[in-house]
Amino acid sequence: MRSEKEKMLAGELYDASDEILSKEREYARSVSFEFNNSRPNEIEKRKEILKRLIKLKGDFLIEPPFHFDYGYNIEIGDNFFANFDCVILDVNKVKIGDNVLLGPNVQIYTATHPLDPKERMAGKEAAKPIIIGNNVWIGGGTVICPGVRIGNNTTIGAGSVVTKDIPNNVLAVGNPCKVIKEV
Repeated sequence: MRSEKEKMLAGELYDASDEILSKEREYARSVSFEFNNSRPNEIEKRKEILKRLIKLKGDFLIEPPFHFDYGYNIEIGDNFFANFDCVILDVNKVKIGDNVLLGPNVQIYTATHPLDPKERMAGKEAAKPIIIGNNVWIGGGTVICPGVRIGNNTTIGAGSVVTKDIPNNVLAVGNPCKVIKEV
């Protein structure tokens, strides 16, 4: 029998109220709380706090407040910057490449819910991974939906809602986000 965590990471319907998952989210919230309540000059302390959960491969700067579900499903490359109010619902894997910039209030959602109201009301959830390539700039207020891939050297305009994959080397904007120019 597969655990709820195994189902969650496989993108299958799972029960988020599972005891193990609930404890892991509680721990992640305590790490997030400690990070978000650090003093402005405690940059190195902030980095050490996040390294307890998040796979950080190089240099990074994340401005508080920063919120996430589990933390351990987030993998971030070198030279990463996230401005204020970043939310990453990492119910599934979120892989972010090197040289990625996130504007303020960027929201990355792997979590999804069944369309069938009976399943939804029974507390079932699911998730799809998100992959963001190298050299990507995501403008402020952007929402990235479950299962999306954003290609290398791509810019996503502020306020976009990314519902589908975006290729390499483009500027994409809007709701829903669409390619408007090759770079």
